[in-house]
Amino acid sequence: MNRTRIILRKSAWAIFTIFIVIIFNFFLFRVLPGDPARAGIRDPRLKKEAIEALQVKFGLDKPVINCFETLNPIKLGSCTIDPMETQFFIYVGNLVKGELGISYHTNRPVADVLAERLWNTILLIGAGQILSILLGVVLGIVAAWKARTSVDYGAVTASLIAWSLPTFWLGIILLFWGSTVGLPVGGKATPGISTYPLIQQWADIAKHMFLPTLTYTIVYMGEYTLIMRSSLIDVLSEDYILTARAKGLNSAQILRDHALKNAMLPLVTVIAINLGFTVAGVIQIESVFSWPGLGSAIFEAVIRRDFPMLQGAFLLIAVTVILANLLADLTYTFLDPRVNVE
Repeated sequence: MNRTRIILRKSAWAIFTIFIVIIFNFFLFRVLPGDPARAGIRDPRLKKEAIEALQVKFGLDKPVINCFETLNPIKLGSCTIDPMETQFFIYVGNLVKGELGISYHTNRPVADVLAERLWNTILLIGAGQILSILLGVVLGIVAAWKARTSVDYGAVTASLIAWSLPTFWLGIILLFWGSTVGLPVGGKATPGISTYPLIQQWADIAKHMFLPTLTYTIVYMGEYTLIMRSSLIDVLSEDYILTARAKGLNSAQILRDHALKNAMLPLVTVIAINLGFTVAGVIQIESVFSWPGLGSAIFEAVIRRDFPMLQGAFLLIAVTVILANLLADLTYTFLDPRVNVE
């Protein structure tokens, strides 16, 4: 099977999966008990007229979805309802236009709120992911090359401890430690820093990022170290590595030209899959350090029962995970030529 067919087939499956996620995401928040209009605004003094006005504003007065034959309108009692006027088709139509609804709490478009928070999360995840991958790969290579030595045992022990640490617990410990050495322990920037030169603003953001990024790096670095070590040890035991040694190649050449590319295959998969679990970890990290990102937005939406915000955030997360796995599958076709063989 050539590479083009592989890309087209996997892309088609990714699009189909996204469509299933959209359907599931729509019904998930509509099977919950209670009135969504009351859930978003917790005021027992709301009158019936006010509730009805909120239902009309958020489109909750329309039927969710009904069974219909061919293209005939839906007949509900004495009413005739166009299928395109149900909540499901309105939701799908809005998605096509890039609209995710209106937040119950902020009364702003969900897409705008998520866009503001998403960049902060990307900044945090990007820095933590890059550091954890680099450190994990390097420590894994060293541990595998020095297998069954004190260096290997020390690296494995430290990685196991780091991987097993609860994210929120480690964040709280680092928060207390940071407060004793004068590091910022909350927020993204110091109030009023926007009036300072740009370089000072970035330096201030970097100081606020240090503790949450360190938390992220420690947790995921342990996992990447263990996977890289295990994968590389397996590769180094293959016959073609023995042949490379017999040819007189030095250690650096064997690692660079023969071992690393194959050993990276499991790590690529784990990195892509971790993007889904990363969001769960980021929710905890952002909550502990009051980082204004996507994770803290989800946490606040859960407390306020802001269903449109949760619905938009979950869809964004699901699409990100699907695309990350698609990218990992496509990366496989470049790292491993065997993927192109049917």
